[in-house]
Amino acid sequence: MAWIFLIVAGLLEVVWAFFMKASEGFTKPWPSIATIVFMFASFGLLSLSMKALPLGTAYTIWTGIGAVGAFVVGVAVLGEQLSVTRVIAAVLIVSGLVLMKLSSSH
Repeated sequence: MAWIFLIVAGLLEVVWAFFMKASEGFTKPWPSIATIVFMFASFGLLSLSMKALPLGTAYTIWTGIGAVGAFVVGVAVLGEQLSVTRVIAAVLIVSGLVLMKLSSSH
């Protein structure tokens, strides 16, 4: 169950990052509220996952999902630049996540 909490927490990190961008520096009320709600949900699930998973594993996976997810949403939804270098960087992050999962005894 800890891994499910962690994956959902990482996905919610992508959601709150998207709404933070949409809030335009917290000047728009509804995206600002959504940012805070999804942020608390993400942190809450991360903390639940940390009851069973090591800190380094949980935090690395959470930030990795958030980083790669934000990159994908930025390119697919917000029209941000897609380059070979950025794709290689994302692949390296995912590779690190896989290695972190494989090295975890949980």
